[in-house]
Amino acid sequence: MVIERFRGGDPLPVYRRFRERGRLMPDGLQYVSSWVTEDFSRCFQVMECEDPRLLQEWMDQWKDLMEFEAIRVMTSAEAVAAVTSKL
Repeated sequence: MVIERFRGGDPLPVYRRFRERGRLMPDGLQYVSSWVTEDFSRCFQVMECEDPRLLQEWMDQWKDLMEFEAIRVMTSAEAVAAVTSKL
């Protein structure tokens, strides 16, 4: 899960770059889905990759316009499978 905060609270430069250049993702990084807060202060994106360097490479393409917090997450089904043997 990637939490993005638009620098200066301004999402317009991000949307302009996206319109002009796309997501700028390296091969091997997959966009799953995203949600934006109603006040356009933050975006929450689910991304998938095997190599965390790919995620960093992608964030480097946008770091002039956004601040990032990347958090490793798993699906609820994966969480259940991970804890079932401990119950």
